Amino acid sequence: MRSLVARARIVAHRGAESAAKEDLLVTEEPLEIRLGHGPTDDRREVRLSVTMRTPGNDEELSRGFLFTEGIIHDPAEIVRIVPCENVKEEERGNVVRAELDPTVQLDPSRWQRNFYTTSSCGVCGKTSLDAVHAQCTREMEPFGPVDGEVIASLPEKMRAAQTVFEHTGGIHAAALFDREGHLLILREDIGRHNAVDKVIGALLQLELSTTGLQLLVSGRAGFELVQKCVMTGIPLMAAVGAPSSIAVELAQQHGLSLIGFLRGDRFNMYSPIDPNP
Repeated sequence: MRSLVARARIVAHRGAESAAKEDLLVTEEPLEIRLGHGPTDDRREVRLSVTMRTPGNDEELSRGFLFTEGIIHDPAEIVRIVPCENVKEEERGNVVRAELDPTVQLDPSRWQRNFYTTSSCGVCGKTSLDAVHAQCTREMEPFGPVDGEVIASLPEKMRAAQTVFEHTGGIHAAALFDREGHLLILREDIGRHNAVDKVIGALLQLELSTTGLQLLVSGRAGFELVQKCVMTGIPLMAAVGAPSSIAVELAQQHGLSLIGFLRGDRFNMYSPIDPNP
């Protein structure tokens, strides 16, 4: 298994003093996801995506990405996900191929929107929302009343379970809890969306029900993270940071309970909004 951290020599400055020392950095490497598809006697390969990630749980990351981006609609459509061996030596361990069931019909237009997050030209919010509405046919089961004490306890539980952050301080986390606040799955990654995809990939592998689940993320609540909850049917998402306007709009339209600025015993509820609080 590839190391999640790398050692580096640095010069630490404090006031007028400086000293050479060793530091630990989060490992960041590219992961290329390829798709194998088509009839058994005519398999084809598509190079789908490259994402910068922290190595580890690559199968979960790929499975979660394919599902939340609408490439597949049922986890059973994936036969297996394996590392590619027929690659350059410098690519070894950084390329995986997801083999789709021969019955799966691929439509390239279904994944055209997957790459807007790395596009320099960007995309308008209406286009993004329309794309999610078109792909997400899952009915969101409302989370229901939120227990403030349970919600307030989640960040400390997530922080206590993190391992890489303890040594580097430079990594995001996503954690899945049940309604009572018991930690079910935690994943760390240098990318916020990767950490969420790893959690969702694990959720799909475990075939857990999404009823009453709560997803906590260590950063802000951006549109792409809310979209992943909507696509998966996770009914509540909480973030220690702020949500964006389009993230709130998407959450409200799909009935996702969205919490931001979760710090200590304080948090803001952005969706749903009680007209008579």
